[in-house]
Amino acid sequence: MRGANPVRLGLGRLVSLATSLRSQHAAILSNMFSLYLQAFEHYQPLGKRVLHVLTTLPAEVQQDFLSDTRFTVSLDNFVPGEGSTVFMAVPGGTGVGSRSVVLRPRLSECDEAFAHYVIAHEFAHAYLRNGPWGDISDVENAADALAAAWGFAQPANPPWVGR
Repeated sequence: MRGANPVRLGLGRLVSLATSLRSQHAAILSNMFSLYLQAFEHYQPLGKRVLHVLTTLPAEVQQDFLSDTRFTVSLDNFVPGEGSTVFMAVPGGTGVGSRSVVLRPRLSECDEAFAHYVIAHEFAHAYLRNGPWGDISDVENAADALAAAWGFAQPANPPWVGR
């Protein structure tokens, strides 16, 4: 293949090669994020939704998460009448606290675009360390704005409107 002329390869071969490379890239990303996906093994399509958002994030965000042992993603195990148990790092000084993202199983059942938005919003909080983003000082607005910048804007008609 070295030095091969793209015209001589043919369009079909180029498409096949591109598809193969995309498939390999997806497998590598899935493997990189496997630690974060374990909690969702029995909660599909939530696991796939989490993987979709993680693999869509900019490389610098992915690297930030992968290089920080405080970053975790877990499943909320809420039981009505009993509460829930979530283990996370003890908060410390500025920028030293936990970076845990806890997602509810209900994100498997809701609209996919809404689930992606919520997941990205929570990842934005973790990336921003629950702080501001640029000129946006409100942490909720900052997480919304960053999630939107990543391609996961809040849906026009979120499920909680009108309830």
